Formats: sequence, structure tokens, C-alpha cells
Amino acid sequence: MSNCRSAKFSVAKFVRGPIHFFPSMRRDILFWRAKGPDGQLVGQEAINGLGAAPWAARLRISFVVGAAVMSRRPRDFMFGWLKTVDRREVRYPPGPEGMRLYAIGDIHGRSDCLRRAHDLIDRDIAERDAGDRTLEIYIGDYVDRGPDSKGVIDLLVARSIATSTVFLRGNHEIVMESFLRGQIPFEDWRRLGGLETVLSYGVDARGLLEKGGIRPRDLAEKVPVSHLRFISSLKSVYTAGGYCFVHAGIRPGVAIERQSIGDLAWIRGDFLNFTGSFGFIVIHGHTPVKSIDFLSNRINLDTGAYMTNRLSVLRIDAEGVSALEPAAK
Repeated sequence: MSNCRSAKFSVAKFVRGPIHFFPSMRRDILFWRAKGPDGQLVGQEAINGLGAAPWAARLRISFVVGAAVMSRRPRDFMFGWLKTVDRREVRYPPGPEGMRLYAIGDIHGRSDCLRRAHDLIDRDIAERDAGDRTLEIYIGDYVDRGPDSKGVIDLLVARSIATSTVFLRGNHEIVMESFLRGQIPFEDWRRLGGLETVLSYGVDARGLLEKGGIRPRDLAEKVPVSHLRFISSLKSVYTAGGYCFVHAGIRPGVAIERQSIGDLAWIRGDFLNFTGSFGFIVIHGHTPVKSIDFLSNRINLDTGAYMTNRLSVLRIDAEGVSALEPAAK
């Protein structure tokens, strides 16, 4: 493999032999390959161990591919990984006084998971003090990959009428909006799961692809006006008390008001590998993990619902934070 980089070291507790790194076709993913403690060869996308062996999942690995990454020694990455191996119990600040917040992770076209999450929230509200105001905060990535993006947005639009909500913009909504505006070709969106979204709106994708491709107007004719308004009204960031809610993360050392939209929706490595204080607890998604990732400076809610059937919900109230996770089906 001509473009393979080999790390000339070994950490016997986690891997056996050298770890090989090589770039994928996607700019934000680095692949790795190594042998685990049992000698079995493991290779996968470095997005926090989903689908890998259990020992790999515990590493919570994450990278960003680019010139800066590929010019650094693989040894530098290894110590970045090990920062996340240590999981001490963390005490989080209480939520805003008189309020109970519910944060919902990446949905990705899974309207069935969203219905279960809404049932879970409704039951929790019914069982607790009705005097608190409640606010639901959705982390973004409502569309793509899963089978029912249209159904997801239908549910979210209806939910916004029935209760207090905040909807954040994920990178997948940015890509969908860019396609509808004619700024990117369909094939760029398709690589991220856009075909499933188009099909959910009843577009004859097969017929159009056979005739030369799917155009923005082919989808725009099928998307309800309420959905277009929903997508255009999404927020990039939301703060409440000691918490900051964002889709992907924030760039360390940059004030919230100066964060770029690109970082808020796409960032991985610089954010995920930062172990210092952001000035608040960042609640985010974007990078799939096996279960909600509770760290001292951030909490990751993306549990890969479109693959795992687990759409995670976090409650934040006077007692701090707690997870409300529906059982996998």
C-alpha cells in the first residue's frame, strides 16, 4: 500500500505490533489497521470504534485527515487517543434555574427512533415536577442515511408547535440545503446518504439517475414549504446556563461569537482531542460513539441511531445531567 504510514511503536495493552494509518476518499476520516490483544486483525474507520472489536470501541478514537495530520508523526496521534481512555466520574453543573432541558442526538432519518425518544421525554416530564419549564434541544443531522428523513422533519415541525424547541443545524442539513440551492451536484450529497433523503420525499431517483441525474428542482418540487422553512431556520449554536449546544463541536480558544459555521457543523480532531476547559460543557453529536460519551469538558450524544437503533436523549436539570436512552430494538 503505497500511501500507508506505519507507526513504529506498540502499546501492548491495546494493540499488538505496528499501527498503520492511511487516508480514505473522505477528507474527515482516517483509516487505521492493527492487531488487537487476541492477535486478530482489525481495520475500520477511525470514528470511535463503531462496529469494531470491543477493545477498539473503548479507545474512543477520532481523527481528521489533512495536510497537518499527515505531516505529523503517528506517535503524536497515539497519545491523543490515550487522553480519552481515562474515564473518571465527572460532576456537571446544574441546568438553568427553573428549567429542564432535553438534548437529542443525531437522528439521521430514523423517525421510529424519534417517536420513541419523544415518548421517553413525555413520560419523564409527566413523572417530574410540572413547575419546571422544559426545552428540547435537537443537535442536528435530521436527514440522510436512514429511510425516513421526510418523516423525521414532519415530526420535528409538529413537535415545535406542541412544545418549546431549539433545532441546531448539522452538516447534513448544510449539504442538503447546498444541493437545493444548486451549489453542489447530487453525487456530492449522495456520498453522505442523500439518496435515502430524496427517496423519502417520493422522488423517482432511479428514473432520474438513468436519465442523467437528479436536479435540485426535482427534489424542491416534492419538499413541503414547511420543511424548507424548517431547514432555513436552523441555529448553529445555543447556550443555556453552563452548557453550550452545537452539532459537531467548537474550535478551542475561539470565542463562541467568532466560531465559524464550518467548525460548528464539521469539526472533529481539534475539538475531540482538546482536554482543557471550553468555559462551559459542550453538548454535541456528529462523531458516532457506542454510548453517550461523558467527558469533563463535553458530552457526545451521537450514538449512531441510523445503524444502532439507539437515539440518545440527555436530561439537564437542577441535579445536573442524566441519560434517557431507549433500549435498542
